[in-house]
Amino acid sequence: MEQQVIHLLSETQSSAEGPRKNAELQLQALYTEPSFPISLVSVASHESVPVNIRQASLLYLRTFIQAAWTPQFDEFKGQVLVSDENKRQLRHILLELATSDIEEQKIKRAASYVVSKIANADFPEEWPELFPAVLHVIQTGSDAQLHGALKVLGELVDDCFNDEQFFAVARELIKSIFDIAANDSRKATLRALAVHVFRGCFDILEQVMEVHKAAVKAFTDEALSHWVPFFLNILKTRLPEPPPETEDGKEDDATVYYRGMTALKNQVVKVLMRIRSVLPSSLAPQSTVLFSAIWDELTAVRGAYHQMFIVEQRQGRLEDADNLPYSLDFLVLEELDFMQAILRAPPVRKELEQQLRGKNAGETSWVIEVMRMSVAYAQITTEEEGLWNIDVNIFISEETSVTANYTPRSACGELVIKLAEWIPQVTVDGLLAYAASLYSTEQNWKLKEAALYLLNQLLIDFRDLDRNFSPEAALSFTEFIRHAMQQEEEFLRARGFLVAGSLTRAAVDAMRSTAPSFVESTLQAINNDSSEVVQVSCIRAMQYYSQALTPDVMLPMQNAIISALSNYLAAQDLQELTESEDLMTTLVETLRDAILLDTTICLQGTGLDMLFTLARHGANNFNLISLVDETFEEVVGTLSATGADAYMQLCRHVLPSLTGAFDVGTLTEENALTNLAAELLDILATHGSEPLPQGFVATVMPKLQRQLLYSTDEELLKSCTSCVKNILMHDYQQLFEWHEPESGKAGLEIVLVIIDRLLGPTVDDNAAAEVGGLAAEVVEKAGSERLGPFLLQLLKAVAVRLASATSAQFIQSLILVFARLSLHNAGEVVEFLSQVQVDAENGLQVVMSKWLENSVNFAGYDEIRQNVIALSKLYDLHDPRLAQVMVKGDLIINPSLTGRIMTRSRAREHPDQYTTVPAPIKVIKVLVEELLSASGSARRIGNNSAGSAGGVEDGTGSVDEGSDEGDWEDEPNPIVDLGLGMSKAELMAFAEDMPQRQRDDETQAYLIQFFREQAAKPGFEDVFQSLSAAEQEKIRSLLARG
Repeated sequence: MEQQVIHLLSETQSSAEGPRKNAELQLQALYTEPSFPISLVSVASHESVPVNIRQASLLYLRTFIQAAWTPQFDEFKGQVLVSDENKRQLRHILLELATSDIEEQKIKRAASYVVSKIANADFPEEWPELFPAVLHVIQTGSDAQLHGALKVLGELVDDCFNDEQFFAVARELIKSIFDIAANDSRKATLRALAVHVFRGCFDILEQVMEVHKAAVKAFTDEALSHWVPFFLNILKTRLPEPPPETEDGKEDDATVYYRGMTALKNQVVKVLMRIRSVLPSSLAPQSTVLFSAIWDELTAVRGAYHQMFIVEQRQGRLEDADNLPYSLDFLVLEELDFMQAILRAPPVRKELEQQLRGKNAGETSWVIEVMRMSVAYAQITTEEEGLWNIDVNIFISEETSVTANYTPRSACGELVIKLAEWIPQVTVDGLLAYAASLYSTEQNWKLKEAALYLLNQLLIDFRDLDRNFSPEAALSFTEFIRHAMQQEEEFLRARGFLVAGSLTRAAVDAMRSTAPSFVESTLQAINNDSSEVVQVSCIRAMQYYSQALTPDVMLPMQNAIISALSNYLAAQDLQELTESEDLMTTLVETLRDAILLDTTICLQGTGLDMLFTLARHGANNFNLISLVDETFEEVVGTLSATGADAYMQLCRHVLPSLTGAFDVGTLTEENALTNLAAELLDILATHGSEPLPQGFVATVMPKLQRQLLYSTDEELLKSCTSCVKNILMHDYQQLFEWHEPESGKAGLEIVLVIIDRLLGPTVDDNAAAEVGGLAAEVVEKAGSERLGPFLLQLLKAVAVRLASATSAQFIQSLILVFARLSLHNAGEVVEFLSQVQVDAENGLQVVMSKWLENSVNFAGYDEIRQNVIALSKLYDLHDPRLAQVMVKGDLIINPSLTGRIMTRSRAREHPDQYTTVPAPIKVIKVLVEELLSASGSARRIGNNSAGSAGGVEDGTGSVDEGSDEGDWEDEPNPIVDLGLGMSKAELMAFAEDMPQRQRDDETQAYLIQFFREQAAKPGFEDVFQSLSAAEQEKIRSLLARG
């Protein structure tokens, strides 16, 4: 079979699709052959077979094992196809292959992946000898054997050990990998791999920290007593000179050693960062020594980094086949991050504060040295310079922090920000002093640009945190900014314009006299600068001026700003621009800010036309379209608020473009463009005047009608349905009087046809989500007189569709049809539903079951209030037909499952069960729940966050002791999303306990009055007794407070 397998594996690598697919199918057909997996591993073991075939055999073996080894694997296909004897043989051969003395790393690496996959299922019960065998190789093997053994051990640590298994072997394991890491005679890459395995151990330690904190701390301190001196020794070992650019890619001894040592240092810094995140107090005593070591290292490699990446264009962000980073830029990045973290260690802060005492801002201090180092590493690399010249979109994505490209430049920005959070004024003064030294000489332009880049990062952070930027410093920096804006180098010039805007926004009072000249210069650069990078920077900077400066400064420039944007856009190839998503977004944001200075410009100017042009070419860009929608909504909202005349002028201006977009979208089958037009038209109708401008319906309804009757696009149907609903809300008379030109059908008939289609089985729940609101408006506005027999047909269609609906939004939409009718005609609703049959069930049973089961999930203040009042009206009927309707009551708690994690399989075995109660009782239960929600009395998250988030700045530019030294306390880090600033516990509280809305006094007052009235009526005591103890207490406590 081996020859057959070799042939088939060769065919799977064919470029011809037919032979390749045929070979893959034949390999799958061999799965049931008992000898198939043995043949695969045999092929992999033969050195005479080409490496690519051997590697492919191991990849197929892993796929086979996932499918046929054990039901524990997610990929398992339902039948175990490997006998116990074959399993034993495969485990033995694969482990030997992974830890063999052969030099071919691809084969050993692939074998180690298969070993780890099997170990996931079989270790330790079925494969107890695995760990001792691997450890023996690590302790006694050659370099070639050691590589495979470390890979297998790393997989065991990452995926196979549980905490008990780990702690049973932890001391021996950690000592063995320490002996490798500390052995100078071993290859540096193997030592780096050993440190990488050690770092993985802290994932397990972190998992058991909360339960066994003291034991973990003691174990870690014992281990680190050996490891930390080793870490310091590696950090203090100077890197050799990097190989010259001409030697890149070669594998001579010097190059291999340089890469290996760089990788080793990188892993050392990574593990220090990991220890700091799990048990920072174990590092705190060594923090000052570590700070010095990292500082010395960054100082030592500064020249090499400058030559390789600032002068030359060496390839960076390099990793070896084991995913170990080995290029210098990666090492610098890790060390800058660690520098940022260790600055927060109390011993380091104490030492640094001691050095600052008695020094003036301008004197040489460690702060200025930090600035010197940060500016050096924040310089634009040659690679970035080339990329930004080719594609300005990459430049703007870096500038707007949209990119995920984290580089030493951005790490320096983070370092300076962290320093400013600790000693804000000292940091600003230090940057100012160093910038002054740069700008007073003929220094390289990249250094000057980097200083302003760091200032920009500081300014953004100051504004985000609402901190005051020193007016004196702001005015001092303007000298350097003006200098930069006038330089020949385009990136320095661009930085000058960007920082001018940021500084104006962060220190608006100090910049009030200077800012107008900056705005003028920025406008001139958009129109006239020869560099697109500068033009785009100025467009970005204009946002800051629009947001920061008062209307008396910006309004006179509104036309000029829009004109400058128009000139820039006219010079672009719009098809190419479409591919530059971040640049498109920047243009829309700047245009938005200019338009919103005074929205009346949209009645005659080109602002909206330009917005629509950008939207049309970026219709597939979700973020851009969201911005366009928000901008248009703000424009329509403010203009419609001024009166019907302004709204009419706006409609006259925009309707041709919007209706034209429907036609273009239909012709070109561009769904995104049609969706955009529908969304904007819906916004326009939402803010419509009453009545709508004459001719509005005749202009838009043919377009909406076509989409609603023939389109299958979900979002398009929702937007169009909402638009028709809003037309009905604002001017139903114009819609009812309109007749479709081709068929002559009246507007009401057209709307009924639309509703019939949306309620039909061919349109899914999401697409029809807005039809309930439309149907409710038709029923209210047309009334029974206009609708005649169609009213009952419409309501029955709603009831039938409600029975099968599953989407929460769609269910709410349909229920509100009956809820709004119940506000004034509750008895008629019950009468109608009791006479309707829905799939052999009584309509009252179907609708009330769905209604009461979903009421607590309703969203929207008005919708919730309408629902509450409607349910109270139904209850007040005391109709015996409602009392006969049995619905879901309370969840029945299964005692056998209490405290157990509810897995999917367990949920299938034990589905939720509920009590059954009469509909009136359920109404009261729902209203009790709404009474609690309307009171806003659920627990709130984050109420202590303001007091615990950090220290309070004092007048000296420092912060109190508790500022962020908590990062060096041994508490599990609760933050799961630093962007949210929310802890895991808070997020869980949000998901489970946070009310869906804030306090709703109107609904609460109505419910309190309702319950008071019911409590005074005979018979309510029986209802009250049927409630749970918690519900009874809710009524008592909230009524008492009400």
